[in-house]
Amino acid sequence: MAQSFLMEVCVDSVESAVNAERGGASRLELCSSLLEGGLTPSLGLLHVVKQYIKIPAYVMVRPRGGDFLYSGQEVEVMRKDIELMKSQGADGLVLGALTEDGLVDAELCMELLAAARPLPVTFHRAFDMVHDPAVALETLISLGFERVLTSGCDSSALEGLHVIKRLIDQAKDRIIVMPGGGITERNLQRILEGSGAQEFHCSARSSRDSAMKFRNTCVTMGATLSAPEYGLKVADVSKVRSLNAIAKNTL
Repeated sequence: MAQSFLMEVCVDSVESAVNAERGGASRLELCSSLLEGGLTPSLGLLHVVKQYIKIPAYVMVRPRGGDFLYSGQEVEVMRKDIELMKSQGADGLVLGALTEDGLVDAELCMELLAAARPLPVTFHRAFDMVHDPAVALETLISLGFERVLTSGCDSSALEGLHVIKRLIDQAKDRIIVMPGGGITERNLQRILEGSGAQEFHCSARSSRDSAMKFRNTCVTMGATLSAPEYGLKVADVSKVRSLNAIAKNTL
């Protein structure tokens, strides 16, 4: 029997969401600022995306870039974002939090999962920053997360492949372990075959030049290490299609 793999595409624009669905994605992870690894998107973006697409959209709840150790005020923001995203039709949520010692913050996660109910929740790549992945996985299972997104605690899913495989074997269908991080047409087959994963996560993006004719090249909006001001990255229908085709032909 042919294996069916589920592809999740992370998107930070309506155009990317439309392209991902058109290319055959099964689910979206909706964020802003993919350059920072994905932050909470605006309610406006969720609202408009839901008008354009039919596939489920899981919404990132991450108030800032950087680490996953949150202050009381940041937790207030996350709780409010969960409430608002639920009211605007989010199909699921994506979140995560750690303690200063690199453990899953079980107490905070329990609180956020309760706020998210009845929506399914994915624990994001905060998982890749934990001290002990095997222990962290058991914590996520006992808390009731639907899935965990991970690169196997390495720089990419390909580098972390042996850890991803170990986690999938350990999970035994108690939680979905979804590889993500640097997945492309060149490595997807190796990652699926080497890990035994049922789902995978990618951005499938291409760079595109800005349509601006007038350009001020002296100014950058962010820090020095920011994205080029006159470049856009958008999910590419043909990339999504080819990733989907590779997944379908992988046994």
